[in-house]
Amino acid sequence: MIELLTLSIALSLDAFAVTISDSISYNKEPFRRMILFPIAFGVFQGIMPFLGYFLSGVFADLIQRYAGIVSLVILGAIGINMIYEGVTKKVDKEVESNRGSSITFGMILLQAIATSIDAFAVGISLRAMNVNIVEYSLVICCITFILTLIALRIGQKFGSLLGDRAQIVGGVVLIFIGIHAMF
Repeated sequence: MIELLTLSIALSLDAFAVTISDSISYNKEPFRRMILFPIAFGVFQGIMPFLGYFLSGVFADLIQRYAGIVSLVILGAIGINMIYEGVTKKVDKEVESNRGSSITFGMILLQAIATSIDAFAVGISLRAMNVNIVEYSLVICCITFILTLIALRIGQKFGSLLGDRAQIVGGVVLIFIGIHAMF
């Protein structure tokens, strides 16, 4: 059980960091939209080991070889866009009062995929260990959900403190997470 909890926490750390970054950047976003981060990250972190477990022979080399690059491209592109929006600030008064409403379900989905690619590779390893993959996937899903829910709250607090610079800081953090995924 300790091994499973440790693995779950390790897999959820990227999602945790991305959630903090996004909730800093979009701190004015309604909670009902921001709750999609823990839900999406939890679901994808839970599904990917399951898929890796059962598709291990088919995609194993491809996923392991390109996981870092795909994560860097997705998180880097979103991060650069956030920095650009934060620097240019070409918004009128009405949009400024609703700052943060630019987070989309598509962005959340892409980030959930980018942060869970390594979980697919873990699923491949879990097959070799002959574990109960349903149990592992459910625990990984729950731990990721809980940790990203905590991250959401932390990010909202820091976002309020950072004010107008929040979106730039969030973009920089996403880029660093993407670079880290490469190595």
